[in-house]
Amino acid sequence: MNSRIADIQSRMIALQTQQAAKTAQAQPATAQPGAAGDDFAAKLQEAMSGTTGAAGRSYTLNSKGIPTELAAYGNGKIPANALEQVGNTRHKLWAPAAQDLNRMIADAKRDGVTIGITDSYRPYEEQVDLARRKGLYSQGGLAAKPGTSEHGWGMATDLDLDAKAQAWMRKNADRYGFVENVPREPWHWAYKPKTA
Repeated sequence: MNSRIADIQSRMIALQTQQAAKTAQAQPATAQPGAAGDDFAAKLQEAMSGTTGAAGRSYTLNSKGIPTELAAYGNGKIPANALEQVGNTRHKLWAPAAQDLNRMIADAKRDGVTIGITDSYRPYEEQVDLARRKGLYSQGGLAAKPGTSEHGWGMATDLDLDAKAQAWMRKNADRYGFVENVPREPWHWAYKPKTA
């Protein structure tokens, strides 16, 4: 009985996520990309709405800090419609994380700092392969146990950072919801959404 209830709840959350994505796509844009003053227009819109990108929104998290909408899918099983592309790369993250990462990369660029990306969302099969090739973190390797990776939630990214970019990240990343939380991996940055 409990598994049936959990299945129904996960389907309801998936439908709500899909509907939210459709609603967001249907809303008209306030500024044309590349138009003169669109940085000002975007900042003005954020100020008037009381939010600052996805970081301004809050989410219901489970006991492990995972948004309930993602937890319903399972680690490494996030559907494509819940992910969003990072810039013009092949990398994807959970949509709010991707939005804030894109904003962070753009802001860093305005400060003369280049932030590259080397890894993002990892489906479960990729987590298994990575653990086989690089070993488990708990045993001195570089991979989380498959099914537990922050990458499997679409909430972690591995970044290509020189010393200037690393210093910029350490000073500014928390404003965008990102934290450096793996001691042996200064390139690994996890997204921590605000709670509802």
